[in-house]
Amino acid sequence: MSTRRQPDPLVGRLVDGRYQVRGRIARGGMATVYVATDLRLERRVALKVMHHHLSDDERFQTRFILEARAAARLSDPHVVGVFDQGQDDDIAYLVMEYLPGVTLRDLLNEQKRLSLEQTITIMHAILEGLASAHRAGLIHRDVKPENVLLAEDGRIKIGDFGLARVASANTATGQQLLGTIAYLAPELVTQGTADARTDIYALGIMLYEMLAGDQPYLGEQPMQIAYQHATEQVPRPSIKNPGVPEQLDELVMWSTEREPDERPADAAMMLARLVEIEREIGIKPIPIAPPSAGPARDDKSDLDGSGDTTLLPETGATSILAPTGPLSPGGGIGDNATQLRRRTRRRATRGWWAAIIVVAMAIAAGGTGWWFGSGPGSMIAVPSIAAQTPYEEAEGILAAVDLRPVAEQQPSLDVPAGTVIALSPGSGERLYPGDLITVTVSSGPAAVTIDSLRGLTLSAAEQHAEDAVITVRSDPEEIFTDAEAGTIIGARLHPSGSDETIDCIDGCQGHQADELSVTLSAGQVPDVHNVSVQEARERLEEAGLTVSEETERHHHEEISAGLVIGIVSPGDDVQLRRGDSVTLRESIGPQPHPIPDVVGMNRDEAVATLENAGFSVSYSPLLNGLPSSWVIVSSTDPAPGTERVPRETTVHLSLNLAGPVS
Repeated sequence: MSTRRQPDPLVGRLVDGRYQVRGRIARGGMATVYVATDLRLERRVALKVMHHHLSDDERFQTRFILEARAAARLSDPHVVGVFDQGQDDDIAYLVMEYLPGVTLRDLLNEQKRLSLEQTITIMHAILEGLASAHRAGLIHRDVKPENVLLAEDGRIKIGDFGLARVASANTATGQQLLGTIAYLAPELVTQGTADARTDIYALGIMLYEMLAGDQPYLGEQPMQIAYQHATEQVPRPSIKNPGVPEQLDELVMWSTEREPDERPADAAMMLARLVEIEREIGIKPIPIAPPSAGPARDDKSDLDGSGDTTLLPETGATSILAPTGPLSPGGGIGDNATQLRRRTRRRATRGWWAAIIVVAMAIAAGGTGWWFGSGPGSMIAVPSIAAQTPYEEAEGILAAVDLRPVAEQQPSLDVPAGTVIALSPGSGERLYPGDLITVTVSSGPAAVTIDSLRGLTLSAAEQHAEDAVITVRSDPEEIFTDAEAGTIIGARLHPSGSDETIDCIDGCQGHQADELSVTLSAGQVPDVHNVSVQEARERLEEAGLTVSEETERHHHEEISAGLVIGIVSPGDDVQLRRGDSVTLRESIGPQPHPIPDVVGMNRDEAVATLENAGFSVSYSPLLNGLPSSWVIVSSTDPAPGTERVPRETTVHLSLNLAGPVS
């Protein structure tokens, strides 16, 4: 005995005196969508009616109205248009553009994996539509294949802006997280925040699904899927479909980064990259045929007995975006009356199909047992990968056994950068095909910051270097300066494996295992001025200098003979270091000068000449009472021309009268 489904009471009703309901298209969690005729404009429309149990809920009514306003603000060929919104007694409704066809979900269910041409065509159109929304300050928040419409004439549109929000109001908590879990961005799961980059993440998951044939994360419970979104990196689709170009691989990875800041900022940015990829791989979007002209048909031949509108035949290949190219404008799908006739003819053979289905199910059951018992679906052991194996090689080994490696960087002093440190789970543990395995990869020695070393002692610098896992070279250079002895006056960093030298006295950036060389102050050069040669030698050797046995000898007016004037200067630009050899400059006393010849001069002239030369003068005072012109010098002692040290010598004058006294 067969039961007939109750007809929809809204079918045939005239809503708001304007919209004649013709048939039901689809039913969702909040509303049911009908095909209707706008009697005023004589066109076919889609009528979205809120469920009765929600009609009295003010919050849902507000959301319904916001959906209309948000979508109505958009005018883009790739966004489903919203024409009207209203209330008719117990009915809250939206009037939208009617697009006969299928959803992207239908196409994926039929084909599983799309061709590159199909994928690029659909993604290009969706990005153009979402770019318009993002420019208008709106985010969709529920991007998924069910909301991508593929019309019979080839048009591609994104619809159902029921979760759209102004981009500045980007928080969502509790029940506001209404997007499908398989396409939720990590920030929606962990923080409840959303912006344009949240739509980008959902687009990346959709792109993966079109290329790989299924979603990246699967689980029995929604929480399992949400956890994977929040903690794991979406794999490359080429792992499941080797035909995917690297550029599309990278686009999936970029758009599904866990951190929102690392994704494209909005759909326009992602679209720009997709256009570049189209040029690089030589694939362009499939041209879309324009919709055929003429009024829409509104007869009742499209209604079946249940009151549901049938948009496509139940058998045969989906006509939207076939892999071999676009359909011609008139091919592929007939009107609804033709579909009903085909359905009637099929009923005669339904019994045979039932028998075939039973056999197919038996085969499928046997295949499932093989798949999970000894076939590809059985658990596999993690292969052994030696430490320091290059990551690219390890990635290939794991991919060959259908495991998905995820690189996790970790600094290491012992393992070269870019090579494997460890696996988690480890070698020998058993996993299911497609499971993630963490590969810890060395990033080389960790970066460190070295603070200023100026004025530190050697022990303090060594402690600082030890904390940074840096070695201080032994036997530091010591230079005599005015700085306190034992303090650092210079430092240079020597990066590991490089001949480069970096000045580091005032701090620098380095890596663990680098080396540091320092220069210490030896203090001031000991003062050896005006001390004996022996004492000067002892002072300098105690300070770490080597003193030459020979000395340089020079006259000095102030320092007595045998005492040290100083050390021979090594030059203005040369600093003395411990261990350098120096030479003493020894005084041999003042410089001697010849005694001037004053014989024949009068007394005062002779005295002035000798005193100006630095000599002391003496003579008999008996002649002091006579005028100088009456007294002349007859001789000197020492004699003129004799070399003497002026300050140590007194010249005695012998005086005579110049003539008779008048």
